[in-house]
Amino acid sequence: MKILLTGADGFTGRPFAAMAGVAGHEVVSLQANLTDALAVKQEVARIAPEAVMHLAAISFVGHADDSAFYAVNVVGTTNLLAALAALPRPHARRVLLASSANVYGNCDASPITEAQPPAPVNHYAMSKLAMEYMALTYTDQLDLVITRPFNYTGPGQDVNFVIPKLVEHFARRAPTIALGNLNVEREFNDVQMVCSAYLQLLQHGEPGETYNVCSGQPYTLQHVIDTLTRITGHQIQVEVNPAFVRANEVHRLCGSPAKLQALLARKGCMLDNPPLEDTLRRMLAVAGASA
Repeated sequence: MKILLTGADGFTGRPFAAMAGVAGHEVVSLQANLTDALAVKQEVARIAPEAVMHLAAISFVGHADDSAFYAVNVVGTTNLLAALAALPRPHARRVLLASSANVYGNCDASPITEAQPPAPVNHYAMSKLAMEYMALTYTDQLDLVITRPFNYTGPGQDVNFVIPKLVEHFARRAPTIALGNLNVEREFNDVQMVCSAYLQLLQHGEPGETYNVCSGQPYTLQHVIDTLTRITGHQIQVEVNPAFVRANEVHRLCGSPAKLQALLARKGCMLDNPPLEDTLRRMLAVAGASA
């Protein structure tokens, strides 16, 4: 199928495009700025996709411009969906929107299921939840599926994110690193697993449904540091910088993959999530080569 891909040059977009291409799909990258409604409408009409993978977003929680979260993640997505809704059918049979597990905020439930009421605690999460609610107004016009990926990483992720930052410091054997809260727990899944989930949900996801994309296996940052120390043999001194400790920190974010796994099992599919150590070794190899 012809897949329109937004965010094709991003951390997730590049491996997704490669994976979809290997699977025999035609992937076309959206070039228009999502905040330019007319340009988006014209380009979508020209491409006339059969499916859409919407990855483009401002995804760094610590982004300096709060208003940009809403301009891109909410208004930009609205422009895209409006352009798709204007297409003559049967174009755009399936639209997959990448939201975020950050919409759950801090909650006592663990692992978190899709039934957990959202409680966003920062602008990034709030913008993603607003995007979800806005998108639901198009369910009578578009075949929409929403995903809530939990934290994931891999080669090519920006060093603004904590795991690539750690890997880069270990790769160049830096003596110290400044971090925030070491005791937060996150899933650190592999980007390849997430791309595989997206591709399978494009084909098998049920319209109007929301799916966690996760493994249910969280780790503390201290565990990641210990693993990198063991792999590299390098000891690094961690300095806690108060500037990196967020006021509205989500302390534990661990999801239930049961709904996604049940869907894929019914379709005879499954996901392969590489162990964290394998992911870190791949990241170290790339970081070492570019150091």
